[in-house]
Amino acid sequence: MAKIVGGVAVTHVPYIGRALAQNLQQEPYWKPFFDGFPPVHAWLEQAKPDVVVVIYNDHGLNFFLDKMPTFAVGAAPQYMNADEGWGIPTVPPFPGDLDLSWRMIDSLIEDEFDLTTCQEMLVDHAFTLPIELLFPNRIKQPVRTVPVVQNTVQFPLPSAKRCLAFGRAIRRAIENWDSDARVLIMGTGGLSHQLDGERAGFINKPFDLEFMEKLITDPDWVTQYSIADLVELTGTQGIELLNWLTCRGALGDHVEKVHANYHIPISNTAAGLLAMASK
Repeated sequence: MAKIVGGVAVTHVPYIGRALAQNLQQEPYWKPFFDGFPPVHAWLEQAKPDVVVVIYNDHGLNFFLDKMPTFAVGAAPQYMNADEGWGIPTVPPFPGDLDLSWRMIDSLIEDEFDLTTCQEMLVDHAFTLPIELLFPNRIKQPVRTVPVVQNTVQFPLPSAKRCLAFGRAIRRAIENWDSDARVLIMGTGGLSHQLDGERAGFINKPFDLEFMEKLITDPDWVTQYSIADLVELTGTQGIELLNWLTCRGALGDHVEKVHANYHIPISNTAAGLLAMASK
């Protein structure tokens, strides 16, 4: 059976694309953020994932406000980058894993999650930037991918409890996949930030750090909060932390923290990084 080696939760701030394109990683503004990645690169070299399941939110590329699925899974042979244009250079397509995509789709529907199945899908910065950050040598050492989109954009949103259950259902699907592949789960977005309105620039460092710690020790802790609570605590766009929660749900009851980094602000966003090994 397939093996889930662990998970990584990481921000997907679009401005990171410009830093990568212009080689700004050692600039004072960017260095504290990029310095968090070498320990995770070293761990991934040991874990050797073959496939990455990326849990993220689409930013109007495939779904706009008039048609917004709660959950969608990609089932395409490859995924093309078609981002808004924040400085990331054109990158080669990301290869898909059709076998795992359909295994997950069948299993998740059996588990009573109503999905939108996408046999064509474009990917934006929420997908491309985290993969570029975690797999800088992906052209020479390619990994296959399965995009999983959650609605963190248009109300009503799935509850924290529902997202955690969705992650646990993803785990069951992967564990029942007849393959010897090694699978990494990735959740992207957040942490606390609000980009517009009266609270533009809002960051809640104490809650961010507690959330990161509870993901390791007690992910069910997050389910005490309603969506309205989480928006109040983290900002309108901070609700992307639901993607982190789904990632954690896919990792099983117990994980070991590999590495964590937290830096504020990057483009008015609390930039978090959390790598977890499955136990």
